This record gives sequence, C-alpha cells and structure tokens, in this order.
Amino acid sequence: MYGLKIGEVIRRRDLHARFGGQQQGGIATPSDRRLILAFTGGSGAQHGYDDGWDEGVFCYFGEGQVGPMEFIRGNRALRDHVGDRKALLLFKMEAKSFVCFMGAFVVASWEYRQQPDSKGQMRRAIVFHLAPAVQAEADLTEGADEGIPLSELRRRAQASGSMAPEATVSIAARTSLARSRDVAAYALARAAGTCESCDRGAPFLRVDGRPYLEVHHMNRLTDGGPDLPEGVAAVCPNCHRHIHYGISGARLNEELLLIIKAKEDRMSASANGMQV
Repeated sequence: MYGLKIGEVIRRRDLHARFGGQQQGGIATPSDRRLILAFTGGSGAQHGYDDGWDEGVFCYFGEGQVGPMEFIRGNRALRDHVGDRKALLLFKMEAKSFVCFMGAFVVASWEYRQQPDSKGQMRRAIVFHLAPAVQAEADLTEGADEGIPLSELRRRAQASGSMAPEATVSIAARTSLARSRDVAAYALARAAGTCESCDRGAPFLRVDGRPYLEVHHMNRLTDGGPDLPEGVAAVCPNCHRHIHYGISGARLNEELLLIIKAKEDRMSASANGMQV
C-alpha cells in the first residue's frame, strides 16, 4: 500500500517528500492526498503520550502537549478520517529521524482519559483506538443478512462511514469488525448472486443454498483505505484471485471501481427520487 511494506524503515523527511504533510508533530495531513500519517514513539512519552497495544487495538494519544486535548486539526482529522475517505498510516519513530511503517489502521472509536501533560499537570487526553485495517477478506464472506431490505443494508453500510464514536477500548475491536461486516453484507446483497466484476453468476452455492461470492476491498489493494460501500465489491473467486495476483489485476481493479461507482450513483439517485 502506497509502495510501503509493514516493517519497512524510511527516513521521515523522505516519507514527507513522497507524500507531503507536516514534518513535525505526531499527526501529518497532506493537503493533496486522501491520507493521514500518524507517528508514535520518540519523545512522545515526555509529553504524557502513552501509546501502545491493548485488547487488540493500538491506543494512540491525540496531539496537544499542554492543557486539555480538543478535536481540532490533527485530532479532528483522525476522528473523522473514515467519513472523510482518508486512509490512516501509522509509523513508529526510530533513531536518527527514521520511522518504521506499522501498517494501515482505522479509528474504531476514541475515549477521554485523565493523563499528565508535558508540565506534569493532569488534563483530559484523547485516546484513539486504532484497529488494523487489513481485515481477512475471507472472514467477511459470511456477511449476508437474509431478509433485510437492500435499502436498510445500504443505510447501515453508509452509517459505518461516519466519524468514529466515543467508546471504551474493550469494545473497539468489535466496533471495527462490525463496521466491516455491515459493509460486506451490503456488498453481497447488492451483487445479488452475480459477480460485480465479470457479471457472471456465482460459480456454486453454499451448503445453505446461497450463491458464493467473496468480498473484495478495492481501495485497500492500492492505498489501505477504510471500508466504505463504494470501495467494496462482491466478486467470484476467479476474479478475486485475478485482481490480486494477475498481470492485469490493477486494471481490473480500476474497472471494478468504476462499475461500483456507477451502481452507487444510480442507487443514490433512486433514493433521492431522481431519474436515472
């Protein structure tokens, strides 16, 4: 994703030369990319930041060294990144201004905590619960919800793309998985048993009689973006493997993005009572 591999170490200034964004501070928001760069480690501990893993999510303290943290600038960008259609890439500060790529994440939720600031005074801190964005696609193929109208599944999927809610860390991972399943269920229902890439029927039926299709994250193939209705498709296993491993996979993925966009545009127009 973005030409980076998890565990790759890169000089921070080279990272910004490639993607833009502020070269100081913990949260960078490039102006010309749908992307946020977040940095952990380094000197953060002296300012009261206590980042780390807890119950399967990465607890990331917002920016603001003195006084209560507010949802402005980078903190607002993190909270709203899914709704703003921006990917979130996390890096760990290393020695000599190098950073290590930790992967793409999604803000599942956030909470307030009492934590000392850089002057040692207790203050209200914002802690974001970052869940790894790479969800095993095979785990989402069971997402179809029988008997629920497509319009309701679409509403749920779109609601999953709003700003992250306030919640405790204990439910953050479940919140992220629930979001992914809402979008996956909608994609499978939208496909109605027909591959959204090759337009052929599912190659076989499940043991319960439902057509078998797989959920494919189109944006994630290229940029690590979050789950969104217009970024997820239901495809047959052959197209899925072709997109990921075929010589023309990138082209097929771009074509699929256009197919889904046209579908979503028609559905939006229909929901708004417009002629399509």
